Amino acid sequence: MGDFEDRKAAIESDFPGWQVWRSDAGRWYATRSTDLTDAQLQAGYAMTVAADDAAGLRELLLDQKRGEG
Repeated sequence: MGDFEDRKAAIESDFPGWQVWRSDAGRWYATRSTDLTDAQLQAGYAMTVAADDAAGLRELLLDQKRGEG
C-alpha cells in the first residue's frame, strides 16, 4: 500500500486543493477541497475527476489547472 500512499502524496503536492483516493475497484479519483462557483461549473470545471490510473488522473488534473490559468 506504500506505493499508493507515495503516489497519492505526490499528486496532492503537485495539485493543491485536491484530495486523492482510490476505489476498491482500483480506479483513481480526486475531488476538490473547496466548492466551485456556478460560473466555474458552467465553464466546465469539475468537483471530482476519475481515471483508470495515476497517470490518467494527473492528466485530468492538468486539464483542470489549464482551464484555471
